Amino acid sequence: TLTEYQVAEAAIRNEPQQRAGIGRFAPTYPLGVYRASDGWIGATMVTPAQWRGFCEMLGLPELAVPHFTTGLERLPHADELEAQFAPRLAEKPAAHWFAEGLKRRLPIVVVPKIEALASTPEFRARGAIVDIHVGGRTLSAPASPLRLAATPPAVEATLAAAGSSAPTWIAREAAPKFDTPQGPKGALPLSGFRIVDFTMGWAGPLCARTLADLGADVIKIEGCSYPDWWRGVDRRPNVLRERLYEKTGRYAVMNRNKRGIAIDLTRPEGLQLAWALVAKADAVVENYSVEVLPKLGLAPAGLRAENPKLVTLSMSAFGASSPWRDCRAYGSTLEQASGLPQLLGRPGDPPVMGHPAYGDPVGGLAGMAALMAALLNARRTGEGQHIDLSQVECMMQMVGPWALAHSADGTMAQRSAGRHPDHAPSGMYPCAGEDAWISLAATSDAAWPRLAALIGRPDLAALDERAARQAAAGEIDVALSAWTRMRAPDEAMDALHAAGIAAGVVRRPLDLLTDPHLVARDFWIWTERAHIGRHAQPAAAVRDAAAPYPVRWPSPTLGQYNRAVLGELLGLSETEIDGLARASVIGDQLVVAGDAERGVA
Repeated sequence: TLTEYQVAEAAIRNEPQQRAGIGRFAPTYPLGVYRASDGWIGATMVTPAQWRGFCEMLGLPELAVPHFTTGLERLPHADELEAQFAPRLAEKPAAHWFAEGLKRRLPIVVVPKIEALASTPEFRARGAIVDIHVGGRTLSAPASPLRLAATPPAVEATLAAAGSSAPTWIAREAAPKFDTPQGPKGALPLSGFRIVDFTMGWAGPLCARTLADLGADVIKIEGCSYPDWWRGVDRRPNVLRERLYEKTGRYAVMNRNKRGIAIDLTRPEGLQLAWALVAKADAVVENYSVEVLPKLGLAPAGLRAENPKLVTLSMSAFGASSPWRDCRAYGSTLEQASGLPQLLGRPGDPPVMGHPAYGDPVGGLAGMAALMAALLNARRTGEGQHIDLSQVECMMQMVGPWALAHSADGTMAQRSAGRHPDHAPSGMYPCAGEDAWISLAATSDAAWPRLAALIGRPDLAALDERAARQAAAGEIDVALSAWTRMRAPDEAMDALHAAGIAAGVVRRPLDLLTDPHLVARDFWIWTERAHIGRHAQPAAAVRDAAAPYPVRWPSPTLGQYNRAVLGELLGLSETEIDGLARASVIGDQLVVAGDAERGVA
């Protein structure tokens, strides 16, 4: 899930993606962690308007020039640009830049220290941090992010102290059992469910796509002036003329198996169509900034008032009840705000990010799980509910062990240079070939003598305890690198596997199309789509025993299913649909609407 869109982009463009450097991620720039006067901030500028706002905020309007319109145009000049804006950021505290970002609608957040999470008032106010009572002590840790209003998870927990004879599990009543009706033979698991999809980017579309892959009828609603931004944010004439917004691999991967329509939701007629679709839906999913749907007249509470069985899922950055609810965010922002970069990188170096948008798939799959639970409850009870998902809280689960350790004994989180705390040695080692690498780990003391023998260093087998190997990490790394450098990555992996050592080739996105394991699993499903042609789609991670679930149809072009959905589902006549098209209430081509933008998470 983390790399599937990168594979699609590389394959459709036939361009092997190269690393852009630590803390730099094509095609977006700036995207990373930057020094403030008292700590660190995360900043991500995707759209042309955001880049202009960022430059204006820093008093650098001369950088907001046409040849720096997109991230891809800025990235080759990253050193030059950073030399100008980074010193400005370092002049003021992180909280100042966060406040400026809120005011200017820019995706800027504080990158908190792990030990500060539990005492952050805004997280406490939202309930993102909860107390755990252990043997008379009270510890703090991130709460479950799955906030189902009608069927919420347990908030706090009480556990016995270590060494106690009391049970170490939490006793609860047995879960009730329900008879689940069987669908038609051969039907997909979610056949019969209908989802209205108001999502953009990665997290929301991934949530909805997973339901579509499982058979739900997902109706994706875009606007000709406000399409899914994963189609691209460049609105220059050649983009419209050549329909480049129909040729992005990432959009194609995240929106397959959906029916897409394009409605102008700012018009009363368009809003009426949306309400009619919601009335026939089981769920609505949206990941706009929190004010967008209410401003349009589509607030979740109002939708459920008209359709009591409806499940509504809102996937904002910090959650609708957070004091930081208005923060603009992308997947990168979610990782930054969770504190995870404080754990990545080398000791003494700045925090680094692990992925350009780690928060998106984490939030998307968490949202899918919450929505599935709510849909199941609605089928059993006939009652819908609202889910206020904070994607930052989803990412905070990644740092939970470190936050809990600090709460328990004051342990300060340390960056580990990619080494696993329980496996020694572990890491990535260079292989023969250009930028070729392998990841390996001795996952037990028993594995180490086998690894030492394999690399021709039986003398190192005497380091038979993990602590001793961690102390000798530098010497071991030199020995391992000397062995791996002489071998191609797959050759090294095969030898390591034969010796019972955990290992995997570090593949580039394009190389995954020919990865033997993925090919053997029928992971790639070849699909035809207008404007793109034949391309590979990743199979759903969940599959039945026989084969992957099918890609029933490719991602929709803009407004492709206007007639099918409005005619078949809402019963509109061809004459009525033609009238809506003439009035530009519906459409099938992108239209530039100035610099108006919607913030998405």
